[in-house]
Amino acid sequence: VSKTLNRWYDHGEGIGGNLIDLLCQLQKCSVREALGFLQNQDFYFSFQQPPSFKGNYQKQIVIKKVKPIGHAALIDYLSARKIQLSKVHQYVKEVHFTMNNKNFFAIGFQNDKGGWELRNSFQKLCSSPKAITHLKKGNDSVTVFEGFFDFLSALIFQPQWMVDNDYLVLNSLAFANSLEQLIAGYTTIYLALDNDSAGSKATTMLQRIFPKAIDCRSSYEGFKDINEKLLAWD
Repeated sequence: VSKTLNRWYDHGEGIGGNLIDLLCQLQKCSVREALGFLQNQDFYFSFQQPPSFKGNYQKQIVIKKVKPIGHAALIDYLSARKIQLSKVHQYVKEVHFTMNNKNFFAIGFQNDKGGWELRNSFQKLCSSPKAITHLKKGNDSVTVFEGFFDFLSALIFQPQWMVDNDYLVLNSLAFANSLEQLIAGYTTIYLALDNDSAGSKATTMLQRIFPKAIDCRSSYEGFKDINEKLLAWD
């Protein structure tokens, strides 16, 4: 949620908008019904149509420096999620950036178009452009992950379907609809998306397009995602 822009965005569903759009999603109602609902509530609000959400959101973040992870706060953050830096250091970086003229740093995971997924204890951000990350090693099989912490967690957890695979991290479920050309050539496709309604919807859709795709979520059944499984794993 951007309080500055008065907009919201759901990276899982790949949708966003203003207050009315949010209410329509939550209440499963029309715009007219949403306006009627707000009119009948005991509160008042003002709403200004902000400039384009996408452009302003992306312009806020400016990458200043990228280097190997060395800051204790980022190492502690990885450790709190049971991820050893020594096992994932080739995939993530320490990224320093500015946002609204303020300086920040985070764990960065780069996508195929040069944008960065940025995570620390306080922030979950991304820099422009938003895209998938396809890690090719020349294998005949590929594992599809929803986010990069799922991927990092699987490297630690090491389920059988992680062995001798290429990896594809969506960075947003919105990109699940554009994988056909990327993964059609693989002999085996493993799907390791979240155990929630959005992950189930995307898994079903991908299995419809690729009947050979294998749903791997039973490996972390009872947990929302692979990192939750890792945190509970002794």
